[in-house]
Amino acid sequence: MAEKDPRKQTLAKLREEHRKLDKTIAGLTAQTMSDQLEIQRLKKRKLQLKDEIARLQSALVPDIIA
Repeated sequence: MAEKDPRKQTLAKLREEHRKLDKTIAGLTAQTMSDQLEIQRLKKRKLQLKDEIARLQSALVPDIIA
């Protein structure tokens, strides 16, 4: 069954991109002659994705009034 909420679809796409960046960064870091500037750029994008994922997750969880 497909997700109807576009926020959940966006969240899934962001998580997938985050995982791909993690693998790419790990691969570049393992190389002896890796481009440090490229690694830093990828890490910055990964952090941006993490923040956006957290924001979307927070928006999906309803506030509980105690």
